[in-house]
Amino acid sequence: MSTFEHKYTEGQPGLPVLLLLHGTGGGPDDLLGLARELSPGSATLAPAGPVSEFGAARWFRRLAEGVFDHEDVVKRANDLADFVEAAKNEYGFEDRRLVAVGFSNGANIAAAVTLLRPEVLTEAALFSGMSPVPQPPDRDLSDTRVFLSNGEQDPMAPLASTEEYIRLLKERGAEVTTHRQPGGHQITLDGVRAAREWLAR
Repeated sequence: MSTFEHKYTEGQPGLPVLLLLHGTGGGPDDLLGLARELSPGSATLAPAGPVSEFGAARWFRRLAEGVFDHEDVVKRANDLADFVEAAKNEYGFEDRRLVAVGFSNGANIAAAVTLLRPEVLTEAALFSGMSPVPQPPDRDLSDTRVFLSNGEQDPMAPLASTEEYIRLLKERGAEVTTHRQPGGHQITLDGVRAAREWLAR
């Protein structure tokens, strides 16, 4: 299969499969409650971030707070995309709708996969995410739709970087839905509600 430690939970066939991507220091169980809020009954695929930063699991290396190792981001995004492709075959959901749900570092790796591997991931609901790669290839993302919920006072995912990711998506034809909350680096009830409505569309 793949090198990613993960948990897969079966769901109802008519519902999307949710790819759950935890934040720094999290694990495969972190977003299960969020998944149940967004789409009760959905199957979930929840891998663990393969990079350790002082014992905290992450999806890619960073050079400092908010400064990503961009080469590593590209490598890890491709690794994750390959894992998802293998999981589709292994668990038999090749023909089902797949939606990534990510928080913080998990949102950033999902953002990278949408830009770098759109054949694998065309839908993502991202909380506290920002631009992951400065110059992604010019791919056609007209089949891609992304939901972003961000805090206006978030020092870890500054809105300027989020806006940069939105610009990259829109330039490539993606459909973007944004939700702003007045607080910081967190998932809010309003954000979950907005994401649930977006997912149901």
